[in-house]
Amino acid sequence: MKVSIDRSNCTSCSTCWETCPAFFEENPDDSFSQVIEKFRSAGNPAEGTAPEDLDACVTEAADLCPVQIIKVENS
Repeated sequence: MKVSIDRSNCTSCSTCWETCPAFFEENPDDSFSQVIEKFRSAGNPAEGTAPEDLDACVTEAADLCPVQIIKVENS
């Protein structure tokens, strides 16, 4: 599953990293959501590929995001 985060519109609400801490985390510098390093695409904190065992968790986090900035698509 491919995941992208519109970090510029993140409100730092913590919903995604609390819902799915195996994939999302808070950036220590700007407090916005990001993909944890091991799942990033080309080192980009706003894009990544979720392993199949995290699909449900990532989808739930995206669905719960109050500003709907997390996009997921099946790869």
